Amino acid sequence: MPRAGLTPERVVAAAAARADAAGWAATTLATVAEQLGVRVPSLYKHVDGLPDLRRRVALAGLRGLAAALREAAVGRSGPDALRAVARAYRAWARDHPGTYEALQRAPAADDEELTAAAADLVGVLTAVLRGWGLEGDDAVHAVRAVRAALHGFCALEAAGGYGLPLDRDESFERLVDLLAGGLRPPGGPGGRVAR
Repeated sequence: MPRAGLTPERVVAAAAARADAAGWAATTLATVAEQLGVRVPSLYKHVDGLPDLRRRVALAGLRGLAAALREAAVGRSGPDALRAVARAYRAWARDHPGTYEALQRAPAADDEELTAAAADLVGVLTAVLRGWGLEGDDAVHAVRAVRAALHGFCALEAAGGYGLPLDRDESFERLVDLLAGGLRPPGGPGGRVAR
């Protein structure tokens, strides 16, 4: 019989908390069991091993980040929406560093639930970029650029990669301004430069 109060959701929440406190690599069944005050075999009543637990943490992370971005975008459009979403992205990555790391891998093609959650996250960004008239492949390329810029900044910040005594918040705002100013549909004013 499962321990009273122990549920798959509670196990995932404990794993995410552990990842955020100690790092993704330090999150194992043993450390999660210890945090919950149970033995490792008790976890198997709720998750199917470490790969399943990691997948569930990634799923919860994708959903959490998408919800934060969606909330930030509500009622906004264009550069204002991009700035709000970028700030929410950075805040979520700072508040959930281990969980953020967990959601960086593309889901397996046969994992419909994880694929749908990843698509939902990308969908929020795609909706924000519609303010620039970006659709189809152009929107995909723009989403990739925005994600790469935001992730790069957040990853460097988390790793202590900004050693100069300049305000990181100002650097971030300038990055977002560069993104907002550089988003253009190909063929439009300021669009793609011939290569």
